[in-house]
Amino acid sequence: MSAPNEEQQLLHAKLNMETSQIAWQELLRYFAGGLVIVVADELDLVDVAARFSIDDKAAVEQWLKAGQLAKVSDAQASIWLEADALLWTVVARPWVLVQEKKLA
Repeated sequence: MSAPNEEQQLLHAKLNMETSQIAWQELLRYFAGGLVIVVADELDLVDVAARFSIDDKAAVEQWLKAGQLAKVSDAQASIWLEADALLWTVVARPWVLVQEKKLA
C-alpha cells in the first residue's frame, strides 16, 4: 500500500476530530432510517470512514463480504438500547458508522 498523500492525511485528521462516543439512544433515528453501519473491532473506524468518504467500493465490499461491516440488526439495536451503550461514532454521509470498543 502506498503512503497516504496530503489530501488523504487531511481527510483522516478531519474524520478523527469528528469521531466521538455517542449513546445508542441518540442514534435511533438514524437506525430507523437504515443508515447505521457497525464496524468490526479489528478495523480502524476512522480508516473505514475515510474509505466511505472517497467511495472506495473495493475496500467496502471486501469488508462487507468478510462480515466486518453490516447494517445494525434489530437484535443488536435492542441489546445496545437495554445496555444504554456508548458507541464510537463517525459520520460518512449518508452513513453513520459505529463501533463498540471492547474492554481489554
